[in-house]
Amino acid sequence: MEQEFHRIRRLPPYVFAEVNAMKARARAAGEDIIDFGMGNPDSPTPPHIVEKLVETVQNSRTHRYSNSKGIPGLRKAICGYYERRFNVSMDPETEAVVALGSKEGLANLASAMSSPGDVILVPNPSYPIHQFGYIIAGASVRNIPVKADQEFLSALERAVLHSVPKPKAVVLNYPNNPTCEVADLDFYGQVVDFCRSHEIFILSDIAYSEIYFDGNPPPSIMQVPGAKDICVEFTSMSKTYSMPGWRIGFAVGNKRLIAALARIKSYLDYGAFTPIQVAAAAALNGPQDCVDDIRALYKERRDVLIDGLSAAGWDVPRPLATMFAWGPIPPAFAHLGSVEFCKLLLREAEVAVSPGIGFGEHGDTHVRFALVENIQRTRQAIRNIKAFLGNTGKAVEESERKRVTK
Repeated sequence: MEQEFHRIRRLPPYVFAEVNAMKARARAAGEDIIDFGMGNPDSPTPPHIVEKLVETVQNSRTHRYSNSKGIPGLRKAICGYYERRFNVSMDPETEAVVALGSKEGLANLASAMSSPGDVILVPNPSYPIHQFGYIIAGASVRNIPVKADQEFLSALERAVLHSVPKPKAVVLNYPNNPTCEVADLDFYGQVVDFCRSHEIFILSDIAYSEIYFDGNPPPSIMQVPGAKDICVEFTSMSKTYSMPGWRIGFAVGNKRLIAALARIKSYLDYGAFTPIQVAAAAALNGPQDCVDDIRALYKERRDVLIDGLSAAGWDVPRPLATMFAWGPIPPAFAHLGSVEFCKLLLREAEVAVSPGIGFGEHGDTHVRFALVENIQRTRQAIRNIKAFLGNTGKAVEESERKRVTK
């Protein structure tokens, strides 16, 4: 029986699929692909967190259904983190909820708060769930700029003037994936003031707030007076503690939005496995030198990558935060677009990166590097890229030939 499903029709083809298929074929043929594609941390979870998981799982009482909004100890640990890091008080009963990773939390809140026709403002480019969580929920998405500056604020004003109905929410993500943009507290304050005056919710994603390098620690929008009136903020254990497969994140903030997320989750899941939640609480409450080590690792990889690419003739901005670098496609290849350039780089240099268009059409001039290869393999990738860029004419000619003969 042939049927088209409405929500699936609203999702475009997965733009990473073609590059991923090429990568799989190359590996099957025995090629050693150096993969900067997926932002999948390669470092092991710190030992004391793993030990707490092992200890807790030995207790059979923890094998039962958990609490869909998160066990009380973890919600208290989350609020303790906000108190220590941002000097912001949160009520663990009404202003915090645990999610199966921030991605799940963002998607479920989109379903909880959106109705068909609602207008949601989302930066472009952006992490896909920021946009598609609302598209799946039936809302309409309007794109705004990413950079935390006056252009962003002007776009908010235009959206209120010209959107029918008025925007219901705006999504923020700083430090940003994929562009690595950062925001300061003054910018957050202006956004909160504007959105409060126009009764627009703010959904902030700070998954990379602990992966910063050369400046002050990134702030939370919750530090702005009155932010709780309209804001909810998501973050994750995945990057800060190298726990991506554990699937633990959380949301804090506005009681109404937190209650909506908790209610919809109560219909969908019984919460993460209790030993994982106990271990996550141990991570937040325990020694934080492991976070310093993870931050230092990404900084070293960042510097090797950016310095090496510059020496090879590819100028990529040095990110102030995140585990990514956002590289403009070299001018000789700009006409190809990000997917074709990624395929060319994979074929000719055996280096995989993510096409920028996968994060929105305004990302098509860039590619994203994830800092997930060790120093030795990063240096090998730079050597491969240098050889590739040194033979630009042949590479462009070969790419054009393959495009014509496809």
